[in-house]
Amino acid sequence: MSLLGDRLQQARKARGWSLATLAEAARGIVTRQALYKYEKGLDTPRSEVLLALAHALGIAIDYFFRPSSSPVTLSELACRKRSGLGKRSLAAIRAQVKDRIERWLELESFFPPSRFLRFIFSPDNFLALERLEDIETLAKDIRSHLSLGLAPIENMTELLEDSGIKIFQWPGEEGKFDGFSCWANNDIPVIVVKAKLSGDRQRSSLAHELGHLAMKPAEGLNPEKAARRFSGAFLVPDVVARRELGAKRHKLELPELFTLKRKYGMSMQQWIYRAKDLEIITEGYAASLFRFFRAQSWHIREPGEPLPEETSSRLKRLAIQAVAEDLVSPARAAELSGISVGELREACLGREAAVQ
Repeated sequence: MSLLGDRLQQARKARGWSLATLAEAARGIVTRQALYKYEKGLDTPRSEVLLALAHALGIAIDYFFRPSSSPVTLSELACRKRSGLGKRSLAAIRAQVKDRIERWLELESFFPPSRFLRFIFSPDNFLALERLEDIETLAKDIRSHLSLGLAPIENMTELLEDSGIKIFQWPGEEGKFDGFSCWANNDIPVIVVKAKLSGDRQRSSLAHELGHLAMKPAEGLNPEKAARRFSGAFLVPDVVARRELGAKRHKLELPELFTLKRKYGMSMQQWIYRAKDLEIITEGYAASLFRFFRAQSWHIREPGEPLPEETSSRLKRLAIQAVAEDLVSPARAAELSGISVGELREACLGREAAVQ
């Protein structure tokens, strides 16, 4: 496959389009068969065809000819069962994630490598877990490594990105899933979460996928159950849960769970799971609470105002710093970060005005 063919295929798949869909979007100037040849490197499109394809895909024409300075390969996506995602959607996610990480790594390349932390685990050094109870220790060890202490985590997205994990929010609607993970270049951890989730679901999903990246349950332990337990243990360590709930409880009140949800950014239902896992409440009582939530449709949307979705400004900050230090042009920084040139210039001018 040629450079042009590879870039064309990546841009098409990132849109979730078939060859026929792209041919139609290009207003019939090219056929599906011709596109197939272009992507395979068997033929080269004329300039007017390239212009039409770039316009249809919403990209600059030089995208087709610019090799990435930070090429990326992705492992298989570790999707949860029953995600409901079709092959085309998975291909679109892979293409979008690959493109974003390539741009992210190129932007980081303007800075010294020592500037950025590396994730402490890799596919070659998963922590093998024999018992579910070992997850509690693992979660506390990782929190300690990240100097978190026992306080609530203010922003999970920023925390994980600062720890060397690349976070990608996918705006697609297809499939009942919250997130999944993979590895880029076999050593860069990647977490994909669905966009527009409530803050508590988003944080839970991020912590869930962090568990998948950090541990490999022994045979006989369900990986999803292990990751769910890790999610709760990472967001609320056992000592904190017992401090908030007590060692043993016969009943949990909804206002109490709602208050804890706001304080720790962990859903009411996950607090119930946490209390059950730590044997603060019985499995039978937990099951009755979950039945009550389902009867009220609260398993879909919990009562009260949902927590706001988390966002990250890390990529924007790097772009602003790179422009401010004359490491890269505003146009290139804007392209790599997905921020407009005008916004970058305004941010840099605002910074200059603030120090005058």
